[in-house]
Amino acid sequence: MHAKTQYFSQIIKSTARRFGFQSCGISRAEFLEDEAPRLERWLREGMHGEMRYMENYFDKRLDPRLLVEGARSVISLSYNYFPEEILPEEGNYKIAKYAYGEDYHEVIKAILREMCEHLLEEIGDFHFRIFTDSAPVLERAWAKRGGIGWVGKNSNLITKKHGSFYFLAEIICDLELEPDPPTTDHCGNCRRCIDACPTGAIVSEKVVDGSKCISYATIELKDQIPDFFQDKMEDWMFGCDICQDVCPWNRFSQPHSQPKFYLNEKLTAMRKEDWKELTEEVYAEIFRKSPVKRAKFSGLMKNIKNLP
Repeated sequence: MHAKTQYFSQIIKSTARRFGFQSCGISRAEFLEDEAPRLERWLREGMHGEMRYMENYFDKRLDPRLLVEGARSVISLSYNYFPEEILPEEGNYKIAKYAYGEDYHEVIKAILREMCEHLLEEIGDFHFRIFTDSAPVLERAWAKRGGIGWVGKNSNLITKKHGSFYFLAEIICDLELEPDPPTTDHCGNCRRCIDACPTGAIVSEKVVDGSKCISYATIELKDQIPDFFQDKMEDWMFGCDICQDVCPWNRFSQPHSQPKFYLNEKLTAMRKEDWKELTEEVYAEIFRKSPVKRAKFSGLMKNIKNLP
């Protein structure tokens, strides 16, 4: 049995590399005991703001066996999105780097589906479900358990080799696989992310008050942006990368090679005045396949109106 679990684990990791995933880590599908009190406290203190969906499926978030019947293993994967070309900043508003290209939900799910088809051919039949930021899965907790990286003070998953500009995805399956050991924390005494956050959203090490985060205000918040954010938005009209941009480990980030994540050329021509005069028609054309669609036209214009 042990030889088989090792063999299957090796096949999964080599296949993941072949399909462009940066890292692959495996953990046993079991109850996330350490995460339960943290999640409960975070919700109790209202740090999810208006993200009511975070209150749903509390048990499923902590136990993957409730999501996938017969689950034995969680395969965590990371996919690089660090861009070679940065959106022009002169006289412009900013968009989080993950939203430069096509919607990662669609892109990564398609890659995962194809990868699993290959695995079924190589390993034989097994039961699984795939996820990427689309279900009640505590992705960072599983990626940390699987040894992909450690949770930084900004609550992002960080690796020594690649920094933190990557998407996380999971395959939860009924295969008995060899779990990987977790890695160690390498933030040390560094406070760059905490000190750089203009809204003070990083309230303590590894705890982010989502209701104070610029990403929350520009993506999740459906109503008017509260006065609290006034003069603190630093020209971010969708998302925010500040706590990642200042992280010393991101000096090791290498540009991705996924054409679907390349910077949309239509974005590079835009400047503040163009954004202020944006029409719904141009919005639909620029963001046709983009994750920016999540904010909708009205949401993006609301964000822009709150910026100088």
